[in-house]
Amino acid sequence: MADPRFFHRAGPFTLEALAAISGAQLADPSSGARIVDDVAPLETAGPNEVTFLANLKYVEAFAASRAGAAFAAARFASRAPTGMALLIAADPYKSFALAAEAFYPTPPVIPRRAPSAIIDPSASVPDDCEIAANVVIEGGARLGRRCQIGANSAIGANVEIGDDCRIAANVTVSHCLMGARVVLHPGVRIGQPGFGFAPDRTGPVTVPQLGRVIIGDDVDIGANTAIDRGSAHDTVIGEGTKIDNLVQIGHNVVLGRGCILAGQVGIAGSTRFGDFVMVGGQVGFTGHLRVGDGARIAAISGVFRDVEAGATVGGIPVVPLTTWMRQIAILQRLARKKDGS
Repeated sequence: MADPRFFHRAGPFTLEALAAISGAQLADPSSGARIVDDVAPLETAGPNEVTFLANLKYVEAFAASRAGAAFAAARFASRAPTGMALLIAADPYKSFALAAEAFYPTPPVIPRRAPSAIIDPSASVPDDCEIAANVVIEGGARLGRRCQIGANSAIGANVEIGDDCRIAANVTVSHCLMGARVVLHPGVRIGQPGFGFAPDRTGPVTVPQLGRVIIGDDVDIGANTAIDRGSAHDTVIGEGTKIDNLVQIGHNVVLGRGCILAGQVGIAGSTRFGDFVMVGGQVGFTGHLRVGDGARIAAISGVFRDVEAGATVGGIPVVPLTTWMRQIAILQRLARKKDGS
């Protein structure tokens, strides 16, 4: 159970209601009236809680679980313990996420302005926004309806923010046009100058960074991530893209729709992603690359050349994932031979 000091729980819900919310199907329709009080992991879930199975590694834990109900694929129905109600789903993890959202909805925005907030008279801030302590909103900035700005955050001059955006504490946003329902977690930096210098014998010459950051609807950007504004072109983050903590996105980078970037990814300037690209943690991209739609890059990889649409790659430099695994196996065999083992 989530700590009630930090998380407000809604519900309870019937299994029939959870099936409707999540898109799952009850294995036994007669169980639809059963009440569920909360969501929980397989190992700790009790008779009044719902859990899920989405990974083969946890089948034994599923079979031993005390949960009253579970989201699972049809092929695992026979492994469910006696008395567990099943919600059959093509994607149990997604269905569980939708159920968890129902139990723990995002807290509503509370319209208010902290006395210590500094809002320029030329800024547009609707009355239904929530502005926390020590926020600074500079001249010409425009916020949409029902926005939430966390403590000590700064919104730069002429920035435009869409409806229902949530900007956490200690965030800075400048030179940015932002869509609706964008979430910026604590410490995010948007719109600072890109890393642009012309080499010279007397010392590097700074190149003015004259572009913007364009952020689409429904983007989520993790804590302490930095997204530089463009140099001449804009830096663009496509709608629905989800970015983890501690990611660096350089100037003129363009990410397509629905991309997923894990923590500590670094993308050098002018690299362009297609739609629905997935990148594992600690991947580095050199500049001016093209990554096609639906490409997947394994964690701790180095990307020095373009990646074709739909490709799954890994390694340093990246190669097809199956090739990378063979390379690792060969190196391990060579190492064992050298060690005489």
